[in-house]
Order: sequence, then C-alpha cells, then structure tokens
Amino acid sequence: MVRLAFIPSYFFFLVTCAPWLLGHEGGTLESSWDRRRTPAVEVFEQASTSVVNISTTQMIAVRSPFGIDRFFEELFEFPSRRYSRQSVGSGFVLHSAGYVVTNAHVVARTTDRQVIFADQSKYDAKIIAIDPSHDLAILKIEAGKPLQPVHLGVSSDLMVGESVIAIGNALRYQHTVTAGLVSAINRKIEVADNVSFDGLIQTDAPLNPGNSGGPLFNVLGELIGVNTAIRAGAENIGFAIPVDRLRALLPELLDVERRYGFEFGLTVSQHHADDRFQVRVDSVKPGSPADRVGLLKPSIFIDAVDGKPIRHPSDFHVALLGKVSGDQVTLTVRSGNAPQVDVQVHLAVRPRPDGDKLLRNLLGIEATPLTPQMAQDHEIPLLGGLVVQRIEQTSPAAQAQLERGDLLIQIGRHHLEGFDGVGDLLDQVKPGDRVIIRILRIRGRTQYLYDLSLRAR
Repeated sequence: MVRLAFIPSYFFFLVTCAPWLLGHEGGTLESSWDRRRTPAVEVFEQASTSVVNISTTQMIAVRSPFGIDRFFEELFEFPSRRYSRQSVGSGFVLHSAGYVVTNAHVVARTTDRQVIFADQSKYDAKIIAIDPSHDLAILKIEAGKPLQPVHLGVSSDLMVGESVIAIGNALRYQHTVTAGLVSAINRKIEVADNVSFDGLIQTDAPLNPGNSGGPLFNVLGELIGVNTAIRAGAENIGFAIPVDRLRALLPELLDVERRYGFEFGLTVSQHHADDRFQVRVDSVKPGSPADRVGLLKPSIFIDAVDGKPIRHPSDFHVALLGKVSGDQVTLTVRSGNAPQVDVQVHLAVRPRPDGDKLLRNLLGIEATPLTPQMAQDHEIPLLGGLVVQRIEQTSPAAQAQLERGDLLIQIGRHHLEGFDGVGDLLDQVKPGDRVIIRILRIRGRTQYLYDLSLRAR
C-alpha cells in the first residue's frame, strides 16, 4: 500500500492565510473561481462523466514447478496452474447506448470486465470488437439509461506545442487529471518483438499504468487521441492513438448493419471542400431502403442523421447504433449546393446467411456453440465461442492444424458468442481470401492462444 504523509506546517499556513489567498479586498469567491478556471478544469467538468475506469480479470496459465506431472500433483496437492489476475485500465463512452472505447491490450484475454463511472456506478461489459494491430477495442454495457459520450475531434490539424488534457485511472487513482503538451506527432514505437505502432501522438502529459485506453483531449474538450503507451524508464513521455485512426476503424469495428440485423444499403466516404468535412454517398445497394428513397444521385451529401450533425463517415455509423429493422431514420441530405431536404428511410430486415454452412464450406470446420455447462466442465474461462467438433481432411482448417476441441473465439476483429453473426462475417469471403481467426486451445491445465490465417477454399 502506498504510504501518504501529511504536511501539517504547510496546511496551517494555508488555513491561516486563506482570506488573503481568496483575492484582494472587495473580491468575491465567485470571481476568484472564475480567475482560477483553467482549460483543464473546464475539460474535466465537461468530460468526466464520459470517462470510465475498467477493471478486468484475466485467466493466467502457468506450468507446475520442476515439471511435476499430474500424478504427483494429486499426491501432494500442488496449487492449480490456472489463476486469475486483476488489472485496470481506462476508457470513454462513444455512444449513449452504452458503447465504450478502450485499448485492446486492456481487455485482451479477459474473462470478466467491469466499467466504472465517476459516480461509482458499475456495469459488466462484453467485447464487441477488438483490433490488436491498432490496440483498440469496443465494449458494450447495459446501463439502462442514456450515457454522455465524448465529443470526437480531429487529429489531422494537431499543432506541436498545443495543450492537452488526459483523464484516466492512473495507478488505480480513478479519474486522475493530468495536463501537458503535444510533444511530437507521427511517432513510431516498438512495444514488443515484431510489434510496433506508428503515427502516434507523443505527449508530456503524465501517463501512468491504468491510463491505457483513456482519452486525450484538447483544450476545447474534444477527443484527439486514445492513450496507449508510456516510455519505460522515462518521465512524461507518453503516446496516444490519433482520433482520426479511431474514426477510420469505427465502421468496421461497429459493423452496425450486421450487429443489429438491419439493412440500410449505402456506403459513404469523407469529402473535404470549402474548408469543412462532409460525408458523401458513395454507393447504394440495388433494391435496398436507401435505393428506394433515391439516394443514388450525383453529389449527395448527408448532413445529419435524426438531427445529429454528420461530418465524418464514423459519425454516420455511430448515429445508427441501436437501430433495428423497422425503425425509421431521418436523413438530412443535399445535392451539391441545393437546399437541404429531409428523407425518411425505413430500415429493412437483413437476411442472415447460414454461418454453420459457410464455416464448413469455406474453412472445413464443424462446430457447436460453447454452453455455460461445457465451459464449467472443461474449466474454460470464457462464456462465448464455438467448439470445434470436426475438421475436414485437406481443408484450410486441417492445413492450419486446428484440432477437435479447439475453441474458436474470434473471426477478424469480431468476438464470437455463438453462431450469431458468423454468417455475416463470412458471407463476403471468396475462395482464396484470407480469413483471420483466433482460437483457444486447452491441454490439461495449460491454455494456448493462437491467431491463424486460413485461405478459404
């Protein structure tokens, strides 16, 4: 436990001199507060309800001491080689429906995750998507009420030397605020052998263990980065993932149409003109709801979704979170410089491809959903995934040396809870395409985690 010491002499001085410190004669307490109100104060007051602490449980597998086999373990009752480890990190609310962003390394290989707000309300979280290559993850909680999201800024116009503010769970001190400068941009760091991140923001705002996944704000309270790493052995050298990278990855990470089973039927891209960012309709699927209202016209721009301003493609996808088939979505659109008009789009039911069939035909895997009873019987520290039951000979899975009993827990960036969504994830895969999967292999009391690349047949 950290030992804290009081400083009574300085405390006494502050108390006895307090009237002098409040301001000159005739000043008011309110005016004193106004003079002391810094950008860091305003950012914390604005954003603290959107910043969360994340507590996780990881299952760690270790080998028996001295190579003692199971026979001697049973005789002498050696401790189990599987134990849990608690760790902490930070995050922030992306959307009022309960979507939270954090680092991939904060929640990777975790069995339990709890999101804690400034008012100490706590919610269990499940992983929606995870991208270790960019160290980003999306969590989902059920808060039962709308949450306050952060305001996404941009990082393309960052200035070296501008002020930044970080809020996070530093060394388990919840909602710690630190401030500093943008020390450099486009930094590249190596975090492990053959693992590196580039294009990062370097800052001297103090970051500590527990700050990972927390927000980095500018003085306007706009999110400009996701804190991810500190330089070991150095003081005040930290790094953050630029918010523009998060924006670019959100459409795939969220995958709203697949996740909520509705069809909208359009793709969008970012367009920059007249010194502002705009969202332009790129393509429309024939026969889709977007096609039926005539959105495929030259230079159609989307300015708002249900009244929420849209400036980036990520804004469009975030605005659709929580929608379901049958919902009506109001788009505020315009063609070129023509006046804005509102268009109502009724979301259709998205056809569900057969995930079981696609998994078998493309990869040669036959599997069944992991049940809570199976997880308990085999001491599997997860509640989701698919248990491999059979591998077809000469199939891509056989060539990758998958085995019966392996647990398929992830396809691409998306975690699996069962067959739900598997069909959507594999529906666009063509023969010869690479499919990245993650499996958990349990042998006795030892666990192995593998990322494999399979070429679809």
